[in-house]
Formats: sequence, structure tokens, C-alpha cells
Amino acid sequence: GNIFAQQPSYFSDLDETLPTVLQVFNNILHKCGLQCEGASAEPQKLEEKVSVTPGNMPLQELKDIVLYLCDTCTTLWAFLDVFPLACQTFQKHEFCYRLASFYELAIPELESAIKKRHYEDNSVFADLWRRISHSRKKMIEVFHILINQVCLQPILE
Repeated sequence: GNIFAQQPSYFSDLDETLPTVLQVFNNILHKCGLQCEGASAEPQKLEEKVSVTPGNMPLQELKDIVLYLCDTCTTLWAFLDVFPLACQTFQKHEFCYRLASFYELAIPELESAIKKRHYEDNSVFADLWRRISHSRKKMIEVFHILINQVCLQPILE
């Protein structure tokens, strides 16, 4: 068995943790100068109007964001892959909708920024491209696990 079977109260811990997980996606959007619809959009201060985009941010910042995203997506996927029962809890937070919105806003922006940038060292491009592709793949796999568990399994049972 797994730890959730022995300790059902972990489901409520997971429930309380999910807003923090979703905040990771919002933080990435914010760092990229993108705003998520449906997210609690706080009014921007006027001096914040200096628009940083993935295309014009320093390379190190772009690297950090891609690394952060890659880690997050891989961890989420690994968790749901070994513990699909958590999907119900994820869905209570409209996770599919939030993930799809994030994907739509962030991935094309980040991919475009990675492609268009000039690199001193081509291995940096290769690494960034590998990581953003991996992130995209893991987001799609997370989405599949969620849809399968939340929508398809109940029909089949």
C-alpha cells in the first residue's frame, strides 16, 4: 500500500497544498509578464508596467524559469503517476482548467523566446529546448492522467 492508504488525513494535507502548487504556475506567468484569466488578477502598480517577456529577459532568468517549470512538471507527473487517487483532490481545484490555461499562455511564449534568442553556446539552446519539450510532454501526461481518473474511470466502473 501507499502512505495515503495508511494515513487518510494526508488527503486534506494535499487539498491544502494544491493552491501553493497552482501558485507556482501563476508565479511563472507573472515572471514572464503574462496574466492568467480566471486567476485572481491583482491590479498592477503603475511602475510595474515595464514589461519583461521571455523574449527580452536576461538569459539566466529564462534558464531559471525553464528549469523551475521542468522540475515542477516532472514532480507533478511522477506524483500522479504513482498515486492517481490524488486526481480527485487536484480536480477540486479546477486543476485541468488551470493547467490548460497555463499551457496555452506560457508554452508558446517560452518556446518562441528560446528559438529566437541568440546563443554564444549552442549547448545552452539544446538544453533549454530539451527541458521545455520535456515540460510540455509532462504537462500533457498530467492532463491525461487527470482526465482518465476523473472522467473516464468513473464511466468504466
